[in-house]
Amino acid sequence: MEKERELKKLINVLRRTARMSMQAEWTGGQQDTAPYCVEQYNRVLARLTELDETVGKIFSPLPDGSSLTVTAMACRQLCAYYEDEYGRHFWGWGGPKAHGFGYDAEAFKQFWKNSAHEFEELGEFIRESIEEWFRAKKKDDQKDDRDPAAKEKTKS
Repeated sequence: MEKERELKKLINVLRRTARMSMQAEWTGGQQDTAPYCVEQYNRVLARLTELDETVGKIFSPLPDGSSLTVTAMACRQLCAYYEDEYGRHFWGWGGPKAHGFGYDAEAFKQFWKNSAHEFEELGEFIRESIEEWFRAKKKDDQKDDRDPAAKEKTKS
């Protein structure tokens, strides 16, 4: 496989590993998620070091027991190293970049043009309903304060 094509594939794995790591961190992923993500980062780093010796001088393997957040950070930093070298068009998007992923600005403009009114309606609904929601919540909290048995039911 040619070097540039393999780099693209490896960096894509890192981008996805970073995304998975953060998602697992936020959602309380399984205990085996962190070791898997660390191992994946270390394998990709080892291969990148074979392809480009300077990577091994800048980046080091993650130790066992590294957190999902640290793994995501390491993946993103390594991605950034190559993104700067090859430029944004290397990743196949040709448009602006957002942190951690590429997006097609024209497709987003079209989506927004077609769907913006739905977001506006959702925002309006939330603004109109939020006072009622807080009143109901406050009423429930007051009822729980007066009735200890009801408070115990909501805890369990």
